[in-house]
Amino acid sequence: MDLLRFAAVGSVDDGKSTLIGRLLFDTRQLFDDQIEAVAAASERRGVGEVDLAFVTDGLRAEREQGITIDVAYRYAATPRRKFIIADCPGHVQYTRNMATGASTADLALVVVDATAGLREQTRRHSCIAALLGVDQFIVCANKMDLVGWDRGAYDKVSEEIDVLARRLGVASTTVIPTSALHGDYLVESSEAASWYRGPTVLEALESAPAGRWAAVHGSHQGTAARLPVQWVLRHPGGGRSYAGMVNGGPLRRGDRVVVLPEGRASTVSTIETFDGQLEEAPVGLSVSVHLADDLDVSRGDLIASADDPPDVSTRFEATVCWFGERSLHGGDRLQIKHTTRVTPVRVDDVHARLDVNELHLVPVEELRDNDIGTVTLSTATPLATDPYRRDRITGSFVLVEETTHATVAAGMVGRPELTDVEDPPAG
Repeated sequence: MDLLRFAAVGSVDDGKSTLIGRLLFDTRQLFDDQIEAVAAASERRGVGEVDLAFVTDGLRAEREQGITIDVAYRYAATPRRKFIIADCPGHVQYTRNMATGASTADLALVVVDATAGLREQTRRHSCIAALLGVDQFIVCANKMDLVGWDRGAYDKVSEEIDVLARRLGVASTTVIPTSALHGDYLVESSEAASWYRGPTVLEALESAPAGRWAAVHGSHQGTAARLPVQWVLRHPGGGRSYAGMVNGGPLRRGDRVVVLPEGRASTVSTIETFDGQLEEAPVGLSVSVHLADDLDVSRGDLIASADDPPDVSTRFEATVCWFGERSLHGGDRLQIKHTTRVTPVRVDDVHARLDVNELHLVPVEELRDNDIGTVTLSTATPLATDPYRRDRITGSFVLVEETTHATVAAGMVGRPELTDVEDPPAG
């Protein structure tokens, strides 16, 4: 069976954790002791019945506050597919955690409170997911029982998400009316919305395209082979090989490659794994590679296809999600971690902030906590990068404070791609 990684995103109190808990419960993914633990936590909180949100809200602090703080990962399987589920926190101060959960997802399960419509944090989560290369949205118009299953409330959510998805370049959206509390349209269809003829949430998840997240690159074209060097292995009797995970495209014995950032050329002589040698290593496989030439290759270097190498530079424009308590300004100095290389970086300029409600870039001179914006960065040593839309590995990075070593930003090489679309006609 193939594997689908998806992230449940949206604003706080829109019902993400309850929906995921109900989905796991109704598909019989929970053991008796897990159900007992959830029941005990519900009783301590004074909840009249079992609160399925506690299935993913595992931290004591989360259960006491009734919110999701950290990303809760759960594994599930049905006869048709395996799933890795990331239940992402909705509160604005935990946006960095949400970005972590979405960074490896094939699909975003966007939960919207149908009584309130798309909130600002739902838009922010959707923007971050799209910028991170997630181009499939399954949207749950949740809490439909609170509006009497009124089709008008469902249509409003559908219209809002359609405009948002088109502006963000999301390839596929499916909007499903749901009640996470009662389980309507999660696993089984219901008579509650007689006007709805679409799939349940589980049916939509089981039929969505999936693949190894490192190989997907959204719906956009990928790159040729890339191997960020994680370890240099010295062999008894002489010789070295270079270990890392294959990315971008398959790596084959005999391929012409370049070692970046220096640009030295060679040929792949052998590809090895624990189980022996391979003629071809697929994307996502960790391997050890021998080159035909004796080159000085170090951790942080990138072995790339000579036919389609990435750009090498010390200055590039990027989109960042800023999580630092202090604001980001031009002239700030940080460290950048890109693939396996860490090097000092300077922020040359802060250009613009993304308005997550209007979906356009607003010129600014600083980025504040949880802002998404565009910057120009200069690095102390050259980096081999691809635009994020082409490659989710060589196109991504994080920024780290030099003194505290705290991660303060997630970054993507290139500017956000927003499509100009007209709003649908009223009615």
